Amino acid sequence: MVSRIQLEPAYVLHSRSFRETSLIVESFTRDHGRVAVVARGAKSPKSRWRNVLQPFRPLLMSWNQKTDLGTLTAADQVASPPALQGQALYCGLYLNELLMRLMHRGDPHVEIFERYRHVLTELSADMPPQPLLRLFEKHLLEAIGYALLLDREYKNGAEIQPGEWYDYQADRGPILSGGPGKGRISGNALLALQTEQLQAEYLPELRMLMRAVISYHLGGKPLASQSLFSA
Repeated sequence: MVSRIQLEPAYVLHSRSFRETSLIVESFTRDHGRVAVVARGAKSPKSRWRNVLQPFRPLLMSWNQKTDLGTLTAADQVASPPALQGQALYCGLYLNELLMRLMHRGDPHVEIFERYRHVLTELSADMPPQPLLRLFEKHLLEAIGYALLLDREYKNGAEIQPGEWYDYQADRGPILSGGPGKGRISGNALLALQTEQLQAEYLPELRMLMRAVISYHLGGKPLASQSLFSA
């Protein structure tokens, strides 16, 4: 049975060549999650989709879905894309790769879609990127079932103490350690992420934490976009 999806809000995450003139387009949609569609003839110079199927452009997409790979039937840009340049552009590419690597196809997350839209807007307005990325990572992990334990130790349930230091096990949570050291994170930083009040002094620790947790859930396979800048 063929499903026909009409006028779905979407963003292109990635595309790759398919046969001579077509593309396989990986998109993040509001109500259907991550989807892959064939855009037939999209590489042709006269294709109406040639300049539309680009990352960060707000789209309304329509497609037919019978298997895991759908067929694009319409794609229209509905607003001006955020003006991402320099570091902001690299941050946007990082977000796209996170969604590609962590989200399963056909798993909708409306809240993450709206957060993604919001973060792109803030990046284009030259907002400091590190707090935006850390909070997006936190909410994405929570949405896909990998929520971080930030307010208590995983072994005994003891509350996280601001003045202490912790070892963080990616699949479980924090364990009290004997003091600062390589790979350890302060209680202050954990609580800052819990309350989403990210003071600048804790951002290096939180970047280290999120890199380790995300790497664990990706099986240690690196993110290509992290080589472009310090995400």
